[in-house]
Amino acid sequence: MIRLATAADLPGVAVLERALFGAEAWDEAALRAELDGPGRRFVVAHLDGTDEVVGYAVSMSLGDVVDLQRVAVRTDAQRGGVATALLDDLLEHPGEADRMLLEVSAANRGAIAFYARAGFSRIDVRARYYRDGSAAIVMRRALLTHGDG
Repeated sequence: MIRLATAADLPGVAVLERALFGAEAWDEAALRAELDGPGRRFVVAHLDGTDEVVGYAVSMSLGDVVDLQRVAVRTDAQRGGVATALLDDLLEHPGEADRMLLEVSAANRGAIAFYARAGFSRIDVRARYYRDGSAAIVMRRALLTHGDG
């Protein structure tokens, strides 16, 4: 169900990105940069037996910190464990990081609760961070380091 993303996944991911993030969506060029960028881990969730992408997640490792860039799941596949599986994959591959950071819209209460259940705690707020004027909640989770790159 979870595998590393390939260039062939980018059109489907771009469709999900636009549907889920609207004005904040990354375009296909930005997604390609995440696919190929140093320190990135880009994974997709697909329906069993198909290549149809129902979710994706991206992280970027920078030394002792891994930044959670995206976790996104198609609306009709939400609340079925896909986001948890995607996040678990990223948490299992932290590089040399000893903590993971993320930003989430203060308006996205469901995502905030999801991250809190996954062990993240609120450490800061960035006012008017998103294009719609909403604040970003900055969250952190300590990691066990494995040195698995």
